[in-house]
Order: sequence, then structure tokens, then C-alpha cells
Amino acid sequence: MKRWIQLPRSEGEFSRQAHADLPAGTFEREMGKEGFFGPSAHFHHRHPPTAWQSFDGALQPHAYDLNLLPAVSGSPWEARSFLHNGDMKLRWWRCERPMDHLARNSDGDELLFVHEGAGSLFCDWGHFTYRDGDYIMLPRGAMWRIEPTEPTSLLLIECTEGSYQLPEKGLVGPHAIFDPAVLETPRMDEVFRRQQGETPTRVVVKRRGKLSTIDYPFNPLDAIGWHGDLTPVKLNWRDIRPLMSHRYHLPPSAHTTFVGKNFVVCTFVPRPIESDPGALKVPFFHNNDDYDEIIFYHRGKFFSRDNIHPGMVTLHPCGFTHGPHPKAFETGAKAGRKETDEVAVMIDTRFPVETANLPEGVEQTEYVNSWKRKPVTQGT
Repeated sequence: MKRWIQLPRSEGEFSRQAHADLPAGTFEREMGKEGFFGPSAHFHHRHPPTAWQSFDGALQPHAYDLNLLPAVSGSPWEARSFLHNGDMKLRWWRCERPMDHLARNSDGDELLFVHEGAGSLFCDWGHFTYRDGDYIMLPRGAMWRIEPTEPTSLLLIECTEGSYQLPEKGLVGPHAIFDPAVLETPRMDEVFRRQQGETPTRVVVKRRGKLSTIDYPFNPLDAIGWHGDLTPVKLNWRDIRPLMSHRYHLPPSAHTTFVGKNFVVCTFVPRPIESDPGALKVPFFHNNDDYDEIIFYHRGKFFSRDNIHPGMVTLHPCGFTHGPHPKAFETGAKAGRKETDEVAVMIDTRFPVETANLPEGVEQTEYVNSWKRKPVTQGT
């Protein structure tokens, strides 16, 4: 157990409850340890913490439009890597035809998020069909390939030298957010059996970022059965039932879907917006003091952002104070929306990520200035 130096105190004007009933004319900012899990302090400011006049230096946030990446290929190993650290690697892949080989990642578990498209995935355990909004978790060492029936765009999230686990759900119990019963596993169905045979097959294996090729005179996806408790799983965001409170804006950690080594994967899905008059209707301003925050925007209008569209990714580095964009804040202050329609994937990494050199135009360089316009007063 950690022995934090925790001395709960208060000074000046403050709210009795975080994220609710703020002192009139103030803007709340949360500063905390270990994301939203450790000790924290809540400050009530006279001005929005993001109302800067200028912002220069390495701490600037980033926004990337992945739709502009030339990402079409027949192999996940040709997918463009755009953010990475020692625990996690993000790649963007668009596949329009059946793979002519099997892939095997020996660097870590692979999590596929299907942004667009449909088709079949074949692996050691059998056959999945997939559609937009699916997560497919493939254990380290799994052999797999996809056969798209529609052009398919995927966000690939590698858990480097680690394994994916489900989050601890604590007081709400194991069936909250999503029941483990909704997790699908591959089937050794007729479609899987039909693809077996004596066709010469290549397996391309990635280990320590380098590729090796193994040639077989047959298709090695030839299992007739299996048993055990290690298996790929599939989960669609439509099966996620988000935690919510009508009186309190829950932190992003409440929406954790998968836990990796030194990072978490969260899913934001449509939900009612807080209805209590004193509760914040948009995310609170906060420091990112222990994690880099990455958000991939899948569909809908993200209720705390402006000028963000599906297929984009934002990066808020550790140490960057951020919160809702001014226009989104104004809508929240007026209780202008009753529910969200967004679907987004958030990845919080404990250690800093590196950005890759991307083609000109992919990064939206003016993103840092999108907070400049002063919003209306909070807490009134």
C-alpha cells in the first residue's frame, strides 16, 4: 500500500463537492496524482486555466488527422506507426483486400479497434466476423489474418512486452460497464474449416520491431480444437453501458475498458449528460501530471471539443493543463445538450510517448490555439 502524504485541508472559497456547486464566477481545475486515482487538489480560479494568450514549447498539445495518412496496405506490419513509447505502440492501417499471409506479434498483445469496415478475422482459435466499433484483442504470439468484405480502417494498439487485462470494477461489481458474458471468442465454424488446407502459407513474425518470415507448405491455421483460458476476445462499443451520475461528472477512468502495461484504454460512448443544476456538464479543467492522454475520435460530435472529426487523434502531454474548448464549455454552461453522441478511444500512458515524422498536413498545427477564446463564466 502506498503511503501518500495526505492532509485534507481547505482554504478560501471552495465547493464542498468536486465538480459541483462551484463558487460563483470560478473555474475549477483538478491537480492530482496517478491520473484520477491518487490524492488531488481542486482549485477555483477567476479565469479559465486554458485562456492563454500564447503557448510555445515542447508541451504543446497535438492533433492529427489520420484520414490523411497514405495507410492502405496488405499487412499490419506496413501500418504507419504515429505514437509510441516502451509500453505501447499506436499504428494506423487501412486494408482493402484479403491478407496473403499470417501475422504474428511476438512483441506483445495486439488490440485492434475497427474504425470502418467489415469482414472476417482468422486466427489459431478460429474465426471472427467483425464490424465497425469492434475491439479485437489478440494475445501475444497469435497467428492471424483478415479478409475484408468492406474496406477496413483499424487503430492498432500494441501492448509492448505486456498483456491486456480487464479493469478492476470495485464497488460496482464485475457486471458493470460490460458483462464479461458479452465478450465473444472465435468459433471453429465451417468458415474456419473451409480456409484450412495444403495451400503454402507465409507467417510474418515481429519481434523487437524486426520481421522474420516462416514459410509452410500448408496453412498452419489447421487446429481442429483447443482448450484452456487464453483466447482472443471481441467487444463492440455498442455493448458498453457507461457508468454515469446525474449529479456528478465522472472522471475518464470510470470508462476504462482494457488495462495494459503502464497504460489504460478507455471508451467514451453515448450517455445522458448530467442533469443536476450544480453539476458540471463537460469535463473539468485538469492537469495531466502523471499521464500522456491520447484520444482517437471514432464517430459523433465530441462534446468537449470543437473542430474535431472522426478519424482524428489528439495528444495532450503530461503537464499540459486542459479541459473543454470554449464553444463546448458555453454549451455545457447553458445545459444546451441533454446527451452525448460521441464514440472515442482514450489511451492514457504512464510514460511519455514519442511522435513519428508524419506527412505534411497530417498534424493540425493550430490545435494549441483552439482554447484561446474566453468562455462564459463557470459556476454561475
